[in-house]
Amino acid sequence: MGKPNIGIVTIPISEAGLTPLSNLVDILSSFSGKVCLITGGAAYTFFKGNQKVELYGVGRRPKPNTFDRVTKYISTQLSISYKLARVSANTNLWIFFIGGPVSLLPILSAKLFGKKVVLAYAGSDIESIRAQSKVLSKPMELLVKLGLTLSDGIIIYSPALLTQHNLQKYRHKISIAHRHFLDFSKFKVEKPLENRDNLIGYIGRLSEEKGILSFIEAIPKALEREDSVEVLIGGDGQLRGKVERYLNEHNLNNKVKFVGWIPHDELPKYLNELKLLVLPSYAEGLPNIMLEAMACGTPVLATPVGAIPDIIKEGETGFIMENNSSECIVRNVIRALAHPNVQQITRNAHSVVEREYTYEKAVERYRNILNS
Repeated sequence: MGKPNIGIVTIPISEAGLTPLSNLVDILSSFSGKVCLITGGAAYTFFKGNQKVELYGVGRRPKPNTFDRVTKYISTQLSISYKLARVSANTNLWIFFIGGPVSLLPILSAKLFGKKVVLAYAGSDIESIRAQSKVLSKPMELLVKLGLTLSDGIIIYSPALLTQHNLQKYRHKISIAHRHFLDFSKFKVEKPLENRDNLIGYIGRLSEEKGILSFIEAIPKALEREDSVEVLIGGDGQLRGKVERYLNEHNLNNKVKFVGWIPHDELPKYLNELKLLVLPSYAEGLPNIMLEAMACGTPVLATPVGAIPDIIKEGETGFIMENNSSECIVRNVIRALAHPNVQQITRNAHSVVEREYTYEKAVERYRNILNS
């Protein structure tokens, strides 16, 4: 039997989705005959001219209002379905990735053409939609349930997501794997932890489900407790204006460096300056930035959501906080910065990612799942 031809579908995505999608393409191209990619937004520009994929572009990211979201959703779904129909004769299966679980029309199209459908389900799509629009969350949840029902297989990052996202009824077709792997020639310890300033940071999407508002509310309280603390915020998203206004109104710009979106190639430089990365999320899959920080010798303080507790073991490979209230963040930031065994914790964390998050292991997991 020859190598399978695999299609990938995403909704139009921003820069935040480029690393996850690029990782998945690298994994699949290692054992497939051809990879067809239907995507839009920053991903279309990013993959244009990439020899690993046969690229098909769709739509653009919608403006932040409900009417535009709905109309763009419908037109994008129709466009994806049309592109999928054009190339389905030359594909064996379709993987629906970022935004995939809400892509009901393309899923139906793939099934109509007799193709296998696999959902790579990070579990954060609904949370992102809910944070952006309460009006759209219920119909989108229904679309996700229909997509999960129609799929032939579902890939999740962690067994914990079975219960966190109420996936127990689909257990018979769920496999556990992640598309995460690191380039250890880039993500490595350049600056020892003991030589770094008391710089704590948040790097990620500036959206409700990531807990960024709780993080910025914790900053003045942390400064009251420990004046030597400084803060880095890197990222972009719909809450950027609110974050910048809060920093201005509370006169925090002398203690907080807001750098906006950080290109992926520049992340190691920033991570090697941090003494603590804080991830106060309400919902997660398996955050890349957590693994990248661990590879750079940067301790991570996070809420126990998604697959995070699989990796971060309190006092062993990082720090877990009970919730993401500003008071809880402050208390745990001070605790982590003063922890007597922080050097050993960072060494343990580095060993975990170096052992488990290699390209070879990611390829092996996906190959085994898709071959079966």
